[in-house]
Amino acid sequence: MHNINSLKPVFCPRSVAVIGASTVAGKLGHDILYNLIHAGFPGPIYPINPKADQVLGLAAYKQIGDAPSPPDLAVIVIPARAVAGAIEQCGQAGVKGAIVITGGFAEAGEEGEKLQEELAQAARRHNVRVIGPNCQGINNPHHNLCASWPLLTTRGAMAFISQSGTVGAALMDWASQELLGVSVFVSLGNRADIDEADAIQYFNKDPHTKVIALYIEGVKRPVYFLDALAEATKPVVILKAGRTKQGRLAAESHTKSLAGQDAVYDAIFRKYKVHRAETIEELYDFAKGLAYLSKPRGRRLLNITSSGGAAILAIDAAERLGFQLPPPSPVLQAKLREIVPPHCAVGNPVDLTGDVMSDPGLYAKVIDASRVEYDNLVVIFGDPVPGAHQIVTPNAQELVIFLGGAEVERQEVPLIHRRGIPVFPTPERGLGALHQFFRFEPMPTVGPIEPSAIQELSLVPPSEAAALLAKHGIPVAACPLATTADEAVTLAAQFDSPVALKIWSPDLPHKTDVGGVRLNLTTEDEIRSECQDLVKTALTHVPWARIDGVTVSPMAKPGGMEVILGILTDPQYGSTLMFGLGGVFTEIYRDVQFCLLPAADEELWELIRSIKGYPLLAGARGFPPLDQEALLLTMKALARVATSNPQLDQIELNPLLVYERGVFAVDARMYSRVSS
Repeated sequence: MHNINSLKPVFCPRSVAVIGASTVAGKLGHDILYNLIHAGFPGPIYPINPKADQVLGLAAYKQIGDAPSPPDLAVIVIPARAVAGAIEQCGQAGVKGAIVITGGFAEAGEEGEKLQEELAQAARRHNVRVIGPNCQGINNPHHNLCASWPLLTTRGAMAFISQSGTVGAALMDWASQELLGVSVFVSLGNRADIDEADAIQYFNKDPHTKVIALYIEGVKRPVYFLDALAEATKPVVILKAGRTKQGRLAAESHTKSLAGQDAVYDAIFRKYKVHRAETIEELYDFAKGLAYLSKPRGRRLLNITSSGGAAILAIDAAERLGFQLPPPSPVLQAKLREIVPPHCAVGNPVDLTGDVMSDPGLYAKVIDASRVEYDNLVVIFGDPVPGAHQIVTPNAQELVIFLGGAEVERQEVPLIHRRGIPVFPTPERGLGALHQFFRFEPMPTVGPIEPSAIQELSLVPPSEAAALLAKHGIPVAACPLATTADEAVTLAAQFDSPVALKIWSPDLPHKTDVGGVRLNLTTEDEIRSECQDLVKTALTHVPWARIDGVTVSPMAKPGGMEVILGILTDPQYGSTLMFGLGGVFTEIYRDVQFCLLPAADEELWELIRSIKGYPLLAGARGFPPLDQEALLLTMKALARVATSNPQLDQIELNPLLVYERGVFAVDARMYSRVSS
């Protein structure tokens, strides 16, 4: 990379010239000069205009060499054909940096590419560092430098670096409207010289920048880009456009750089812990959160709200992102009961209802009481809450969300931002920003299985489930129950094949998760030994489980594709058929679809074809097609099982093996509703 000090005259110049300064309002040469003046730039400003004696009250000069002293930075707003010559003159005059606003270069075709190369050669000859061409310039509020538009002067902690002037200006505008401001806005344009790698390296050392956010379409110098990411000690957030084929083509025409394969960027961002944004809103939210929130001690959240609906959205978002939402301890619940009105829910969430509009102090009292027990408090102002800016605390473990507050919200949010506390407009956006602090940590594992406090469903014994399925014509593995190892040996002798042993307990529906399955057993010694080990292993995982014995089943013939087929009963809509990829990977891949029953054959065929794994059934890449007709018949039979047994709440065949001819249910699980 270039020496980082060579970028200082561009981002923090002591003096600036505007080549192409105009006396006509509305022209870029006029507006940029106006913004430089009114941003309060502290050093000399030199308008360069061969036809004017002064522009906007400043003495004008016919060419850059006529300025009283060489400016650090030249902002160039003249026709593309004259730019290379202007860079040459800048170099001869001792100018160290240039921002080329003008378009009509590489983005405009072959002739423009030649002009851009001439510009780059002139810059290299004279060691002039260049932003652009075809860019929207630089705004550095901490240096009172606005060589861009619009004029925005709010100082903040987020650096926005963009290959699109419009995207970058939108981010800067949002930050300015919210009174959070930016540490810098840089529009890179065509990157004839300074690129995203330079910007990351420079602003990683900038004392005013806490987070570096980039919009990129492609990378000019891949090796230097990776080096910059590797060296970054501040959070880097990137929105990478050009992810699709058509998007890549558009990016190439826009910035004239190859956009690259998206899967490669995914790998790069994982390796270097880049916070990848999917949308421009996420780019802004992630940068805002990382710049202004403090990392929580852990993932335990308490929602404090005046809106039940907003809290439900927050809980959904939090659970998806791996946060934990435990209820308050009995001690804290007792404290909260003393604080809030009797009709307010005291759980997670603590729902203060609309009462807070007349008594906003309830928020502060609940926050103070709850802080010690949770890692972060999600404070949701779901109504017009006057004085909200006085309730929340800077640098505290609080995520503030304000929605539904109408005019009060519009007044309060800027006041909260003035205190350095970020506010998010929806629970999903706020929790998405908070999650960035945990993005590169493993998702928390599910805790040990605990007995259900309310047993609303009963697991049907496997032999009964198999008999019911067989009665309706579904091929299913026999699974008699053995209560001793000797019984297991006797039952296994009935099958002319290796056998599978599976733990049977009404408390252990997921046998694989507790090591409760043994396959391909052939000898009496194996069966006896594995019987004993199955019980021991299951009790190691779940000591409180009731173990009734082990089931003995013949091994299925090899070669079938594993799918899952099931019935779920919705309390409002009745039976729903579930179908997807099966086996132990069901929960991992989640390639499942649903169909409301009753369903016509047409709907069932559509269900089969709707999963991502359907090509495997159809015979992809030289594999033979599998028996979809048999699968369809099994779906219809399973629907009949549900219809004729209304006491059943759930049925699951997993895996159901689909062969070239026929199907076979290896394992079946049924739940019936407990009658009251």
